Amino acid sequence: EKTVPIPEKLNEWAPRPPPEFVRDVMGSSAGAGSGEFHVYRHLRRREYQRQDFMDAMAEKQRLDEEFQKKLERNKMIAEEQTAKRRRKRQKLKEKKLQAKKNKLEQKKQGKEPDQSQERVSSEDDEEDSKEEEEKEDDAEEPSFVMGR
Repeated sequence: EKTVPIPEKLNEWAPRPPPEFVRDVMGSSAGAGSGEFHVYRHLRRREYQRQDFMDAMAEKQRLDEEFQKKLERNKMIAEEQTAKRRRKRQKLKEKKLQAKKNKLEQKKQGKEPDQSQERVSSEDDEEDSKEEEEKEDDAEEPSFVMGR
């Protein structure tokens, strides 16, 4: 019954910004006292660390952008494939509907289906079976591919 404390996400480490005004900088060259070298070395180390951090952040941002572009490209490919399959299904539906209408019209006219009509319908059946086989082939292929 006690509430469980959930720790907050820790912020990423970020270096301190560079000082706006540095006093008494002599560097490691001649003229610097023995104590000044350690101050210089510390400032130099901190600046190198800051530059490395900025480079790492820039690289991370570049990789994120590339990843987003890749996701967008894969999404577009998947949408194109989906649209293509949708058109194919719609075409097949329309064909079946048209065949059904033709059959009903022939029944209304009181005629038996001619041999030519039977040939056409058998050809349609063959095309339908071919399209179904192609559908199965399409189904084996994943619609959303990460590696592309």
